[in-house]
Amino acid sequence: MRHVVATLVVLSGSAFAGEGKWTPAQVLELGPKWVKEQGFQLPLSKLWDKKKGTGLLSNAVQLPGCSGSFVSAEGLLITNHHCVVSILTEHSTPGANLFEDGYFAKTRADEKASKAYRIQVPRAFRDVTAEVRAKLDAAPTDLERYRALEAVQNALVAACEKEAPGEGASGTRCTFATFDGGVTFNLTVFDELSDVRLVWAPPRGVGEYGGEVDNWSWPRHTGDFSLLRAYTTKGEPYRPQYFFPLSTSGVKGGDAVAVLGYPGVSYRSLLAREVQERYERFFPAREKWTGEQISLLEEATKGSEEGRIAVSDELKRLANVHKNAQGQLAGIERGDLVKKRADADAAVLAKAPAKAVEAQKALEAVLEARLKLWEHDFAVDLLPQSSRALDWAVTLARLSTERAKPDLEREPGYQERDLPRLRERLARDQKRFFLAADKAATAAWVKRAQGLPAEQKIAAVDTELSKKLDGIYAKTKVGVLDERKKMIEETAEQLKARKDPLLELGFALDAERKAQKERVDGWVGATLVHRPQWRAAVFAAAGKPVAPDANSTLRVSFCRVKGYEPRDGVMMKPQTTLAGMLAKHTGKEPFQVPQKVLDAARAKRLGRWRDATLGDVPVAFLADCDTTGGNSGSPVIDGNGKLVGVNFDRVWENVANDFGYNPDVARNVTADARYALWQLEEVEGAKELLVELGAGPAPNR
Repeated sequence: MRHVVATLVVLSGSAFAGEGKWTPAQVLELGPKWVKEQGFQLPLSKLWDKKKGTGLLSNAVQLPGCSGSFVSAEGLLITNHHCVVSILTEHSTPGANLFEDGYFAKTRADEKASKAYRIQVPRAFRDVTAEVRAKLDAAPTDLERYRALEAVQNALVAACEKEAPGEGASGTRCTFATFDGGVTFNLTVFDELSDVRLVWAPPRGVGEYGGEVDNWSWPRHTGDFSLLRAYTTKGEPYRPQYFFPLSTSGVKGGDAVAVLGYPGVSYRSLLAREVQERYERFFPAREKWTGEQISLLEEATKGSEEGRIAVSDELKRLANVHKNAQGQLAGIERGDLVKKRADADAAVLAKAPAKAVEAQKALEAVLEARLKLWEHDFAVDLLPQSSRALDWAVTLARLSTERAKPDLEREPGYQERDLPRLRERLARDQKRFFLAADKAATAAWVKRAQGLPAEQKIAAVDTELSKKLDGIYAKTKVGVLDERKKMIEETAEQLKARKDPLLELGFALDAERKAQKERVDGWVGATLVHRPQWRAAVFAAAGKPVAPDANSTLRVSFCRVKGYEPRDGVMMKPQTTLAGMLAKHTGKEPFQVPQKVLDAARAKRLGRWRDATLGDVPVAFLADCDTTGGNSGSPVIDGNGKLVGVNFDRVWENVANDFGYNPDVARNVTADARYALWQLEEVEGAKELLVELGAGPAPNR
């Protein structure tokens, strides 16, 4: 996105402070004066060195679905509690539930390794727009244009991953990203670390305090943090190029902070009609589906500790997505965002060249084509999320057919580079498999598919399939781990020869998915021409730098610690404390403080983490940072580059921030680093960890 900023007039920081998930290249274009206006005393060259292509910003590392950052020279990394639930589940058993009870490794020998958790440390960022665009422009049709994109993506990633990894890394991992529908294209080169071990995760009563009642809300009193340690291929602690010292002095209202990380998806480049589709179709359908899934998983695991452990990670994900969908709908309606986007589109069209006007019409035509098969495509897209068994069967079918192709001609996700991850996932998910819950989830998806309009039916789902499910589950070997491991290595012919009923269903469903994919690929191929033309007109009309939509690439948002007024007569302060946590405590979920934490708080063992202004230990704080999903676990640093907290949420009024930044309610929620340090010192007695984190032991203790 470098050229977008370079061609615009750079306004003063006050004109758009807070708004924008900026790429490192854009931060350079915005310049040192702008960065200083955001309250950052660090020289811009410390944040990002143009010659080296790296800097402090690259200490934001990518985790599975989350972000994190190193906080010591010995590979110690901090992220959210909810970002390590998979590791907690991996090591939990009935009677020893780490998700509920937490875990603290007293020595490095006690750290718990994960079989499949990986950390990706950014090493280089490459603009590959010219190379990609040359391939796309040569394609004669929309479908061939998309296929050209897949082909060049595969080739670029394959060549990139042949590069030698950095010292101690287990490999080089490269990711390809499209910005704003094809305006620019980027390749990020990562050092991958595959030896990751759990050091500390507080009990659920700290890490998830308030549960779904408080989720997407304020005030919050959640200690949503955890510590991991990365190791090299030689089994030694990984030594990162950068790490953030933890701030022991913390923040107060008005202080400058920044959030660094890998935000996943936002929708600010959509047209008004596309926003309307999200409001009228997508989010209502997502809310309904996730609500149904939550209910059936809870019912199917009632009375079973094994079942609760198996679905704990999935339930947490579903609950978060469910409430997010509700918040998106409420926010779009409250902010009248469809009309506002329509007004903004009209303002752009009034000044846009003919090419941009035609592009807008073409994008709306693509949307109309999508709407005709919307219910069918939504149901097919739900397949990987519906049940483990269905997901395994479809994945095995697809893997077997893709492996018959030359590596660079396969779908992304099924190349040789992806096979170790696929093998690990298909094995790891066994612990997440609970038969009663899985059968219920599959039955729910089949029922949905059977209820599709006549012209949108899924061929593989006949009217009798619901009645056949018990027999399919009784006969299939897909749910047996040892058999599934064999299936991963088999050809399509070998899998079909098994006469396994679930595999047969998987092949039929994957055929439906492939037909859908070809249709969708053609639509995306069209947008690769029209979206950049439209966005060029948007940039010209904006008169200021425009940050691209989130796409899981490294971004930074500069902001201030700040409260807000969610409604008339209500003022939310920007910080919460231990006293507020105690006031919420009822002794019942989700407001049940673990006894050892309760004892320390009630005894006023505040120690050196008592904030003089607050008169208490700070727990969480608000800021007006521009964040979204994927920013979970993101480091929040102060103007001197010290870590002051870990981002974990947004407020309810800010959920629809994905469609547009509103400075009045755009508030992200951060777990204060001092709360983590208090937990480590006063609750866990983790003296060695405190020293490693630069906090040192308490005086005379």
